[in-house]
Amino acid sequence: MTQEHMAQEQQIKVLGAYPKIVAGKKIVISVGKRKTAIARAVIKPGIGRVRVNGVPIEIWPIEMARMKMLEPLLLLQPKLRESVDIDVKVEGGGVMAQADAVRMAIARGLVAFFNIPELKELYKEFDRTMLAGDPRRTEPEKWLRYSARRFRQKSYR
Repeated sequence: MTQEHMAQEQQIKVLGAYPKIVAGKKIVISVGKRKTAIARAVIKPGIGRVRVNGVPIEIWPIEMARMKMLEPLLLLQPKLRESVDIDVKVEGGGVMAQADAVRMAIARGLVAFFNIPELKELYKEFDRTMLAGDPRRTEPEKWLRYSARRFRQKSYR
């Protein structure tokens, strides 16, 4: 085996993306999280269809969320974009947290599916949160308080 052949065989490791061979076809299952939203994407060979919760992404009602979800696909070459079908199921969180989770799941899955190091670098350079999650979470509420940080109002007179 030549070194070039061995380099092709080696998979690019991406946290949250799991490539599998099913019925002779390569599929990738990837996960994206943001706050309490969780998105699971299944990427398989196809004709370029992208569905989020069964709805084509082109007719997603909230435009800002739609543009956020399309970012990893717009950075991809049209030839590669039209060679995969992506099905995403997302739940929990708010509208934009769901959009961020979908975006992360799609980006992670595409990097694992195509196994191109330049693609991973492109996504990292564009926005690191496409591949690496945002660790911030809400602070838990403390006892005898109205919220996590709010104290009772103090009266001096």
